[in-house]
Parts: sequence; C-alpha cells; structure tokens
Amino acid sequence: MKIKSAEFIISNTDVAKCPKESIPEYAFIGRSNVGKSSLINMLVDRKSLAKTSGKPGKTQLINHFKINDNWFLVDLPGYGYAQISKTKRKTFQKFITDYFFNRKQLVCTFLLVDIRHEPQKIDLEFMRFLGENGIPFCIVFTKSDKLNSSKINKYLQVYQQKVLESGWESIPQSFVTSATAKNGRDELLTFIEEVNKEVGSIQ
Repeated sequence: MKIKSAEFIISNTDVAKCPKESIPEYAFIGRSNVGKSSLINMLVDRKSLAKTSGKPGKTQLINHFKINDNWFLVDLPGYGYAQISKTKRKTFQKFITDYFFNRKQLVCTFLLVDIRHEPQKIDLEFMRFLGENGIPFCIVFTKSDKLNSSKINKYLQVYQQKVLESGWESIPQSFVTSATAKNGRDELLTFIEEVNKEVGSIQ
C-alpha cells in the first residue's frame, strides 16, 4: 500500500462524536512511552502527523486520521503512566472502553509493546480484555532497532511463552517494527490493505 494522503480529522473523548463514515478503522494503543506516535508517523510517512513527546502520556484523546480517503488510523491514549492523575486515568478507561465496545467501524487493534522489555502484566491484562470481548487485535513490537536479531528472537520466544501461559491457545499475529529503521512498515501496510479488501465498507 502506498500512502497518498494522511489527514487529521478530529480529536475527542466522546465516541458519539467520532466520524460517521462507514470505512474501516485501525486503533493503535499501548503503554505510555512505547513509541506509538513515532510508529504512526513512520507508517504514514509523515514527520509530525501524530504528536511525539519526550514526556509519556501526551495522547489524551481519541485522534482520528483519514488515510488514503478510505480508512481511519485511530491514535488512542496510552495506558499505565503513573504520573497521570487517578481521575484522568478513570476518564481514559471510560472513553477507551466505550470506543472498543461501541465503535462498529473498528476492524483491528494494534497493541504496541516495547520489544526491549519482559512481558508486562498490564499488557497481558489488556490482551485479555480484548480477547474476552471479541475485539480483533495484533501485537506490534516497537523499537526493534535497539536489539540485535538474536536478542529479538529470544525475546519473542519469551513473550510467546508468557502469552500462552496466561491462557491463550495460540499467539495473536504479531509484527516487529522500528520507527527509526522503518522496519515492519511494509508488513503492517500490507496487512491493513488485505483487511480493507476483505471487509469493504462497514455497515
């Protein structure tokens, strides 16, 4: 897939105000500081479509970007950032769960995980939330440029084992990416293109 256009459409905390168009959308979510904004910008080949920041917890809204006029990329707030107040975290949880439960245009969620770290309880819990509620998702490992190939393979084995131990019968589809090296870009875009062809417009 070639990215011909990428346009910011709307930010909000109310799912009812999300775009009404019946086109597929893909949500990106993960722990704060996982490199989500950098990955999004790499994916659509734009330097600052999603706002990057050295301070975790920057994204605090549901952000819709229309890509190629035929699908939406949705940037969701990160979870697990301790310095965000409890009130804000509860608000995030509310509109994030509202989004997942009520957004019929959502066809896949990309759960971002920093490949440099051991499996985190909060990530495994979020996977369980998605799985138990029948929300399709893939795992996207970020920051792979920080490790050599042998360490990447070792980490993936550890992660897969941890996922299976947590109750999954099989491993969700995964992608290994790096925003810096642009690794995984073609694979992700090809996946999105294939899903778009399968689902067409959302009724």
